[in-house]
Amino acid sequence: MEKIGKIIAVSSGKGGVGKSVVASALALGLRDRGHRVGLLDLDFTSPASHVILGVEGLYPEEEYGIISPLAHGLRYMSITYYSLDKPTPLRGSDVSDAIIEILAITRWEELDYLIIDMPPGIGDATLDMIRLVEGIQFLLVTTPSKVAYETVRKQIGLLRRLEITIIGVLENMVMKPSNYVREQLAMNKVCHLGEVGFDPGLEDALGNVVKFTETDFYSNVDGIIARL
Repeated sequence: MEKIGKIIAVSSGKGGVGKSVVASALALGLRDRGHRVGLLDLDFTSPASHVILGVEGLYPEEEYGIISPLAHGLRYMSITYYSLDKPTPLRGSDVSDAIIEILAITRWEELDYLIIDMPPGIGDATLDMIRLVEGIQFLLVTTPSKVAYETVRKQIGLLRRLEITIIGVLENMVMKPSNYVREQLAMNKVCHLGEVGFDPGLEDALGNVVKFTETDFYSNVDGIIARL
C-alpha cells in the first residue's frame, strides 16, 4: 500500500446510518475531481458497495497478487469476492487473518486516495486496520439520533486514545433542523463536516452510477470533499 497517498476509513458506531453510500459517494466524487481512487469494501457484516455501484461481472485478476478490477473509474475490491456474497460469520483471529490476506495480496497500484468502507462498530476489524495500516484516517458517519451519536462518541474516544486522525463526522439522513450533533462535536473539539438531508430519491438510484451521481444525496456528500 506504499503507493497510496491518503487512506480514509469511513466508519460508524452502528449499522443503518448510510456509511456505505457515503463511502461510495466520496470515492466517486474524488474520481470526478481527477484523482486516482480505490474503494475497498471491508464490511464483513453486510457488504453493500457492489449493490450501490451496480458492480456486476467484474472479478480480480491474479498476477503477483490480486489486481483490483476497475469499476466506474475506481479501483475496486470487496469482501464479496471472497465470500461469494454469502454470510461471513468470522470472529477473533479469523477476522484478523482475512484482513491481513486482503491487505497483503491486493494490488492497488498508484492511488491518490483509498476509501475503505468499514464494518460498523469498534471491534476486531477496526482495531486491526488501525494496527496494520500506517497513517489511516477516519471519517465517521452518524444520523441526528442520540443513539447513533452515542456510538460515534465512543469511537471518537477510542481513536483519540490511540492517536488516530479523525477527519470529522458527517451527519446523514437529516430530516429536521437539530443542533444536537453539532453541539456535541463542538464540546469534543471534533469537526462537523456537514449535514446530508434525507433523500427520498436515493433508493431508486442505487445500482445506477449515473443516477446516483444526480441525486441530492450525492451533491451534499460531494460538497465536503474539499475538507478531506
